[in-house]
Amino acid sequence: MPDQAPQSLFSVDEALALSRREIIALHTKYVNPTLVSMFKLLDFDKKFVRAEGVFVYDEDGRRYIDFLAGYGSLNVGHNNPVVLEAIAKVSDRPNLLQAALGALPAALAHNLAQLAPGALQHTFFCNSGTEAVEGGLKLARLVTGRYKIVSATGAFHGKSLGSLSVSGREKYKKHFLPLLDGCSNVLFGDTATLETALAAGDVAAFIVEPIQGEAGVIIPPVGYLKAAAALCRKYGTLFIADEIQTGLGRTGNLFACEYEGVIPDIMLLSKSLGGGLMPIGAIMTTTAHWKTAYGTFDRALLHTSTFGGNARACAAGLASVNYIVDHDLTKQAKEKGTYLLEKLSALRADHPMIKEVRGRGLLIGLEFTEPFHGYLDKITNGALNKLYHEYFASLVASQLVNKYGIITAFTLNNPNVLRFEPPLTIEYAELDYLVSALDDICGQNKSPARTVVRAGQTIAKRMTTRHKKEPRTVK
Repeated sequence: MPDQAPQSLFSVDEALALSRREIIALHTKYVNPTLVSMFKLLDFDKKFVRAEGVFVYDEDGRRYIDFLAGYGSLNVGHNNPVVLEAIAKVSDRPNLLQAALGALPAALAHNLAQLAPGALQHTFFCNSGTEAVEGGLKLARLVTGRYKIVSATGAFHGKSLGSLSVSGREKYKKHFLPLLDGCSNVLFGDTATLETALAAGDVAAFIVEPIQGEAGVIIPPVGYLKAAAALCRKYGTLFIADEIQTGLGRTGNLFACEYEGVIPDIMLLSKSLGGGLMPIGAIMTTTAHWKTAYGTFDRALLHTSTFGGNARACAAGLASVNYIVDHDLTKQAKEKGTYLLEKLSALRADHPMIKEVRGRGLLIGLEFTEPFHGYLDKITNGALNKLYHEYFASLVASQLVNKYGIITAFTLNNPNVLRFEPPLTIEYAELDYLVSALDDICGQNKSPARTVVRAGQTIAKRMTTRHKKEPRTVK
């Protein structure tokens, strides 16, 4: 207990009334001051006060198109009224009651089983994608009696310890060593290296994203997933499909593994499962695997979650999944994604600074060309290209949000790639507007060297002008 009571505590109404300056000050003092500085430099520190569908609005009434959509969590859009209504319907029900069997998780598990590929039937509910990964890894170890896990280079499965152990970028891993024992990476898209890793017959699971989102939206070679699943069966290894970002219509199929007819042993869901309003994750597996892992009284409670399967989250899940099916958002994602890919590919032909455009459905990445070659690259020992690789896409994202009102961001494992994964409800006019904005930006930034210098000058100006006066003191 503190020596004395705090001077004052914020109410919800007071928190909502905080000014942009007050929010910055509170984040600086109590949350993550370095992140505040990063957002300030890119002019991302806006106060958004309303959201609907594909749009969000700042305190000045300016409208923005959300092409980031919570990293793919908003397949049905911001504040979808159907999902909001579903949550309201359970507002007087017990949200957490562990000493009972809830109707809502039972119904959501049933619905997912009807939609999932193959015989995936049993679902464990948790609260996030990284929790789903953790639970999936534990499940695989229980089923097989093995402990080794193989994942792919470039993978991103989350940042909790187990999830990080099977992710691919050293930047996020090196500070937390040693990670889980028995985890190794193989080259994504290469079945030969995968078979070498599995051949000893001691690997519990191979976990893979059907499309690697954070690696820069990397689509595997045709036939890779099917061949990988066959290798897993051959060596008694479980195939885990991480559909956390790709699932529920995002790529133009309800689940991305269905493009090759792959039926995973374990499938992981989260993000858009909660309709962008409630945190929820899911681990799906077959009856046989579930019985092996948790099918006895002494094992039934080996893996639990206090908030997993709570009433409000499952109500949101039911409404979100049904909305995706009822409005055929999967088809919309496929058609709109094909349209946007064609437009962006045509843009690439006009602007050499765009190295590649790739994706499937409404999960699309645009990679920029690293521009410094020969003498400049040599005398800087590659530093200019490294700087460009790490920051140029974020500078373009800054231009998009501040000049054009388009929200997006780079991919975590390849920061030179801009991601476009809007709500699946987006209209063609907004897709055209994005292409037009990118055309303008690429036309203005034909000299990468000049762009980097200009960006440095802008950042320096912001640092001197916006930091002359510290944010005023708040509670």
